[in-house]
Formats: sequence, C-alpha cells, structure tokens
Amino acid sequence: MADTVIRNATIIDGTGAQRFIGDVTMEDGHITEVGSSTSGAATEVDATGLVLAPGFVDVHTHDDGALLQHPDMEFKISQGCTSVVVGNCGFSAIPAVVGQRTLDLSGVQANWTDLDGYRHDVEKSGPAVNAMMLVGHNTIRSLEMGTERRAPQDLELDRMRQHVELAMEQGACGFSTGLIYRPGRWSETEEVLELAKVVAPFEGIYATHMRNENDYLLEAVDEALDIGSKAGVAVQISHHKAAGKRNWGKVKESLAKVDAAVAEGARVTLDVYPYTAGSGPMIQYFDIENPNPELAQAIQLASCPAFRDYEGRMLIDVAAELQITAPEAVRHILTAPEGKQTICIQHTMDEGDILSNLRHDRVMIGSDGIPDLSGRPHPRLYGTFPRVLGRYVREQGILDLESAIRRMTSLSCDVHGLADRGRIIEGNWADLVLFDPDLVADVASYEDPKQESLGIRNVWVNGQMAFSEGTHTQMGKGKVLRYRKH
Repeated sequence: MADTVIRNATIIDGTGAQRFIGDVTMEDGHITEVGSSTSGAATEVDATGLVLAPGFVDVHTHDDGALLQHPDMEFKISQGCTSVVVGNCGFSAIPAVVGQRTLDLSGVQANWTDLDGYRHDVEKSGPAVNAMMLVGHNTIRSLEMGTERRAPQDLELDRMRQHVELAMEQGACGFSTGLIYRPGRWSETEEVLELAKVVAPFEGIYATHMRNENDYLLEAVDEALDIGSKAGVAVQISHHKAAGKRNWGKVKESLAKVDAAVAEGARVTLDVYPYTAGSGPMIQYFDIENPNPELAQAIQLASCPAFRDYEGRMLIDVAAELQITAPEAVRHILTAPEGKQTICIQHTMDEGDILSNLRHDRVMIGSDGIPDLSGRPHPRLYGTFPRVLGRYVREQGILDLESAIRRMTSLSCDVHGLADRGRIIEGNWADLVLFDPDLVADVASYEDPKQESLGIRNVWVNGQMAFSEGTHTQMGKGKVLRYRKH
C-alpha cells in the first residue's frame, strides 16, 4: 500500500508543459506514480479543482541561521516552499569558528566549522524544508582578513581558496558575493575571479549581489559576466533590480546584456523578488559620517532593537517627530546601542522593472527575506511566491501559471543542483505543493508582515505532510542537500 495518493489534481509538472488532470502516488519519500493510480494508500487527498506542483524553491534566502533558530520554517512552508538556497550575498554560515557568531545575517553561534558540521546540526534540528548551501565571500574574507581594506596577500588568498574548495567538496552548489557590502566591497575583480575559478571543476555557480544596482548597474553586470566567462562558471545574478528613480527601466538593458552573453555561450540566470522595496542591514547602506539624504527619504525600519517603537515606520516620520533631519535620524539610530543590528527596508524600485524581470524566462523567484522575526520584516519573507501566483499570474497575466511554476521549480533545481527535485515525475523526491489557483494570494504587508498567505492547501517535503489546511505538522523531514547528488 502506498503512503499517499493525491487524486484528480490539475498537475503542473514543473517543466513548463501544459497542465493535465491526474493522480500522484507517494511512497518512501518518492513519487511512484503519475497519471491514473489504482493504488490504495494510507492517506488519500481529493485535489479536484486544485493545482498540484513541485514544491517551490526559494533560490535567494538568508535562512542559514533560521534553519536552526526556526526549524519549523513556517514563513516558507506556508508559501509552498519545500527547499531554500542559503549563503547568499556573500554571507554564509560556513566556514565558521566554533563558539563564535556566524557571519550569515543571523548571528547564531556556530558549533561547526564547515558544511559537514553545519549539515549535521541543521538536520539534527529537524528542519521543515530542504536547504542547499552557497559559500560566501564576505564570510571567508572576514575569517582570513578581518576588516582589512586591501587586496589579500598570496597566503590569505590561498586560504580563501581552500575554504571554497572544501565547501564544494562537501556539497555546496557554488560561491556567492555581496560586493556592495563590507568587506566584499573592498575586493578587486581579480580576487573574486580567483575564488570563482575554484568552483569550475565542480561545475558550480557564481551567485552575485553585484557591486552596484543603481547608477552603475550595467557596469556591474559586465563585471559579473566577465568573472563567469574567465572562471568558466555559470553566473546567477541575485535580486536583479535598478534602484533609484533615475535608473528605473535599466533592467531591460541589463537583461539585454544577459541575452547577448547567453547567445555567445554563457550560462547566466537571475532571480527577482516581486516587490518595489529591498531590505538589509542599515549599517551597510549608509556612511554614518555623511548619510545619503536621498536614500534616507526612502527608508522604513523593519527591525530596530535600539528603538522598538520605530519598527514599521518611515525614517522621515521618525525624524519629524524628533525634529531632526532624515540623515540625522540615520546617525541617531545607527550610533545607539544595538543600532548596528538595525534592518531597514528601502523603497527605491519601480513596478515596471519587476514586470520586465518576470517576463524573462531565465529569471527565477527568490524572496531575499531576512528572518528576523522580532521586528516587522519585509513582507517578502512570508508572501513572495503566492504574490507571484496571485498578483502577477492570475490578476495581471504577466506570465502564465505553467511558466511561473517552471521558474519556481525545475529551473531553480537545475541551476542550483537539487537533484531529482523540481519535476513531478516518477522516481523524483516527493516535494509537492497543492494550492487553489483562484484563491492563492499574499496578505503580508509592510505594516503587518508576519501573515501567512491564502490558498496554499498542502505541502509535502520528502513525501511527508509538512503543511495541511493551515496547520504546520512539525514533521521536520528536511535535509541539507548535496549539489547534484541524489
């Protein structure tokens, strides 16, 4: 007898192929039948009128620490996500020093030094979702060079190479950079290139938060493509955007550069979150001595441990209340005790650029959510995938459902090496999501962000029910995956 049979589902298999009505059978964590099932099962689910798709893969997360701090991963499971890619933007939980805080935006204390140790600790915690790791440039640079604003010495560069190589040997999918952040911003292209070369023998990827996403976006794309070409690796451009009103519309030129590179044989993909605001550590975006007044006007406070009553508010409103300028409010917050832990939201992007990204068939979906649940996180942490399916597929018709799901599933798995996942075919792991296409929608807002979405009925991870009709089952069957390993 099978474990589970889902009957009469509208199956969208993840490949981009047309939907069809059928049954899916699961046994021992795998899909065993697709089509018409005569098997009996311990559990039967009537999916009439509902869409069954492969579980969504959030390709751009900062969930390294959340897998340990919040192993239920309710903010991801409730969106239909069954796997996350961690270690983005150059910040990863590996390598680490035992007993010290990790450099992965969570600040958890490490009980490991490498990916094998991290995998052991995460799987022991019983995570609700699977994870795939990138090894971060900012992390390894900090470990070997601290905060030095210079090029690495030969021995330092060699040790950084060793960190990347060990991570790849232990199953990482690639190397990530965050070249607008400290300390990555102090690296020259040659340093990044030398580290990206280490990934090539493993056929891994170079995932980059590029050096610039506003005035010099196109130059930053050129740098990323150049590194990929010279290192002989695939390039994944993180959260593709053009920030600042004077740059709106540039993503079309950026995408054209990608298309030209692909036409010449390059392997390039991108990800996007479907919101006109970004988010990150506030200290990384401002010079405390001379805060940018234009950016200060666009800031909303997400997590502000120094002043909890500021959370959810626009910085200019806080400044008005304090009778100071917005740049002075930046200094007021960042120089306070715990001020450097502030997470902000920046309202700097254009809806038209989101549409351009979503129409492009090499663009995947990634939330870029920062799982600091103590404040008011960017709503993308809870709403990214249902927002695409509801707002941009059903309501606006920017892309069709089959295409959207392909770019949340099979494309994401192929690029990031999640083997035997991302397609509803016999033999694959049973990572599945059942949802109502007429109802699915995000409800998380900037003012009230910690709200689970509508329309996600059931989620299975490795064949086990992780989410059922709004209830988190706490089964904890996720794994830390190995790149391209079954």
